[in-house]
Amino acid sequence: MAAHNTQKNNNKAAKAKPPGGKGSQPLIIAKTPAEEQRLKLERLMRNPDKLAPIPDRGREWTPRAPPEFVRDVMGSSAGAGSGEFHVYRHLRRREYQRQDFLDKMAEVQNREQDYLDKVEENKRAADERTAKRKKKRDKLKQKKMMAKKAKLEAKDKKDGGDNDSSSSEDKKDDDDDDEREADDDAEAPSFIMGRK
Repeated sequence: MAAHNTQKNNNKAAKAKPPGGKGSQPLIIAKTPAEEQRLKLERLMRNPDKLAPIPDRGREWTPRAPPEFVRDVMGSSAGAGSGEFHVYRHLRRREYQRQDFLDKMAEVQNREQDYLDKVEENKRAADERTAKRKKKRDKLKQKKMMAKKAKLEAKDKKDGGDNDSSSSEDKKDDDDDDEREADDDAEAPSFIMGRK
């Protein structure tokens, strides 16, 4: 009787928990890389609170450092022995790999330096253009100021100097307006990458 009850309990447990573990999702085998990526995204989005695993960036391969002191100096001569040539060949291949790696690293550094030089040159050119434009704006402002002063002087001469106090206040207001315009016209230096 006890065995019969145990068997019933096992059947109930089997019915309560579906086979396959956690969520009882059917096993889907991805046939294309796009489908595989879609399945991975669906699995991540089932529980958005859980952090997504981000793999660490793999370390870049670096060659083994050359030995400080070479004890067995050998060459590819014929009389060295049957196994020595293979040792020599392996050492030679490793040295060529090391030299190729150093050449590539030097090329990458040269490209980075060229890029930084180009950015600096573009920035300098943009600063020069900005300074030139500022000079031109200042020149136009100066011309406007001179024309305004000449106009006011002509007006004062015409009026006969009746409104001396009001004209000085107008000049102060004009100066304040010009200062505000100068602040508005100030341009932050801008430059475009790759511009010739």
